[in-house]
Amino acid sequence: MTGGTVVVLARTGRNFAAGMSGGIAYVYDEDGQFARRCNTSMVALEKVLPHAEQQASVDRAIWHRVGGIAYSDEVLLKKLVADHHSWTGSLRAREILDRWAEARGRFVKVFPHEYRRALGEMQAAEQADATIAKARAAEATARTVAAK
Repeated sequence: MTGGTVVVLARTGRNFAAGMSGGIAYVYDEDGQFARRCNTSMVALEKVLPHAEQQASVDRAIWHRVGGIAYSDEVLLKKLVADHHSWTGSLRAREILDRWAEARGRFVKVFPHEYRRALGEMQAAEQADATIAKARAAEATARTVAAK
């Protein structure tokens, strides 16, 4: 997976995430044993934080992006589960949505180390480009004023 998003609502097999270098997986860990079945050599396992808590504590530079837009994990995950329910009629998805406050706490975010690094680098490049553009605009304005 490169930059994609997957939501797993069922139990995973062992060695989940082996070789995972990009994208995000949200895994519903109903039995609390997912960490034992996950290959963590290339990924970190994180909590899915409530939207407000993520806004307050996590640098937006490393928020997962879909279509170029950065979403909090909770907002994106809940939308994906709701979409799955509406498209398939999944009873599992409906049960999760009906008790969202509790269910959100059972999801594990699988976040590849390489993807986290790449998101940070992309943000830094965007900021550098914006700074350069602003400097060029200021320079052009100064030249125009000086020419008058």
